Amino acid sequence: MLFNSLDFAIFLPIVFVIYWFVFKSHLKLQNLFIVCASYLFYAWWDYRFLALIALSTLVDFIVAKQLKKQKDQKQRKGLLMLSLVFNLGILAFFKYFNFFIESWVDAWQFLGINMQTSTLNIILPVGISFYTFQTLSYTIDIYRNKIEPTDSLIQFAAFVSFFPQLVAGPIERASHLLPQFNKKRVFNSEFAISGFYLIIWGLFKKVVVADNCAFFVNQIFNGTSGHSSMELFLGAVLFAFQIYGDFSGYSDIAIGIARLFGFSLMTNFSFPYFSRDIAEFWRRWHISLSTWFRDYLYIPLGGSKGTKVQSLRNVLIVFLVSGFWHGANWTFIIWGALHAVLFLPLLLAQKNRTYVNSTRISIQQFPKLLITFVLVTFAWIFFRADSVTIAYEFIVEIFSFNGNSLNVFFKSSKTLLFSAIIVFSILILLLFEFLAVQKNKKEVVLSKYTAVIIAIIICLMGVFKNPSEFIYFQF
Repeated sequence: MLFNSLDFAIFLPIVFVIYWFVFKSHLKLQNLFIVCASYLFYAWWDYRFLALIALSTLVDFIVAKQLKKQKDQKQRKGLLMLSLVFNLGILAFFKYFNFFIESWVDAWQFLGINMQTSTLNIILPVGISFYTFQTLSYTIDIYRNKIEPTDSLIQFAAFVSFFPQLVAGPIERASHLLPQFNKKRVFNSEFAISGFYLIIWGLFKKVVVADNCAFFVNQIFNGTSGHSSMELFLGAVLFAFQIYGDFSGYSDIAIGIARLFGFSLMTNFSFPYFSRDIAEFWRRWHISLSTWFRDYLYIPLGGSKGTKVQSLRNVLIVFLVSGFWHGANWTFIIWGALHAVLFLPLLLAQKNRTYVNSTRISIQQFPKLLITFVLVTFAWIFFRADSVTIAYEFIVEIFSFNGNSLNVFFKSSKTLLFSAIIVFSILILLLFEFLAVQKNKKEVVLSKYTAVIIAIIICLMGVFKNPSEFIYFQF
């Protein structure tokens, strides 16, 4: 079920009314209703994969209870390994099985040995990477004695399957979200209205910015031949805005919907294209994932406490794993490696925390913003391309400087209209975000007047015919 679909437009009000008007004084029934609504929401794609969520929920609920009871350290490590092997094993099978088989065959073919190995037609369950990491953080934190396990299976099931952020995050920590299922929730109109405005802003980023950009991005990335260097470069720039509008738009909608039901989710994006270096970009982009890797991979590896070589190794591992988390393709691994290459010089020069506390942008810093955006955009080419070869050819064609033609954007009245909508929507996006950055806000805050204006823009310029899935559903 897509946030930008008619199905969801019907689903959400029904769930909202039942939640607040039927079960408003019954916390357990509210939580149970959330579980049922979330399972229905997920089953809209493929009901067969509900068993995976239910099984993962049950395993980690039992493991967590045993971790609390068990005092022997070896036994506790064994329980933690059970959770890790079970969850990561399911993720590896559904997401990476064919990748490993194909890479094995390619490696032997590189040595001149042909192997005939068939792969399975494995369907990737939507959101499996997100809820797997969410449940893992729960058992790891209990193993570390940072949180207490819940006694309620319903509460834990609601935490794992909470439909606003189930399939594309934010990846919530149990320490933040789980206790909210244990507290009586009272409807707060001001909090709900802020959520409603955030939903409007998220829809603007998705159906106006991202989906209109997709019109040209798909054409340009589906074949470099016939496109000028300028068209290819602008195609990469448009993809940068497409993936940002698509993914951060989802996060905004998810956070907004959660507020309608009295829940607070963590900020997942903090205006990343206003970053002045790559380190700041990763503190602003997909925050729930980057902090997850920091807490559960980087720090356990030693973080920055060891030698300089060890610190560099740890950073490289995190970026490579982050790339691999995004998909079973060498393009994602190279994308992660490119960001590591861009990040490591800052670490060596001890400048990776230059912009930790400073958020406002001065005019003198705009060149740094532009350079960071261009570097991120070129890395996005590998993220978007279907293969490393295609990405390499795409970049080579950009630097061939074979012309500045923009025919793809102006060849007909239809493309001219899309071009105008894209330029207008990106300017609106950047304007609102720049104002938020200068005011030290964590999110764009709409007033009732600006919300009406954005809603009108959505109605006039949004793409609603055959609504597209969010890009991160595939991860």
